[in-house]
Amino acid sequence: MTTTVSPAVLTTAFYAFCDTHRPVYLAYAAARLEPEDAHLAVACLFDLIASNWSEIVKMPHPAAWAWRQHTHTVARRSGRPTTAADDAALLHERLGLSVDQIATVTGTEPAAVTALLAAAHRGRPEHSTTPSR
Repeated sequence: MTTTVSPAVLTTAFYAFCDTHRPVYLAYAAARLEPEDAHLAVACLFDLIASNWSEIVKMPHPAAWAWRQHTHTVARRSGRPTTAADDAALLHERLGLSVDQIATVTGTEPAAVTALLAAAHRGRPEHSTTPSR
């Protein structure tokens, strides 16, 4: 049995998604791109999301899908690919998001975000286990 969702509910859900995610998506893009490119990247992403919203909401983790699209677009525009740990560190340390906020915006579990932040912290040169001379 298939459940049909009314267009009004889909529209409301889309606007709620936009209100929740757009500010962080823009801040993330602005941290990696020039201001005009950041705005363009986010506008294009939300156009893509709007065009495919009825399919996206059927996915197990719509926010994870959107976040992947966003990070790939920003990496392509900047010419600098990042890792999930790099992205989590930027969101936490530079943008001041909590673990739960990062989990919401990236569509991941809080435990996974905590692990990514630990990996980012370990990967920094100042935290190397190599003895200094």
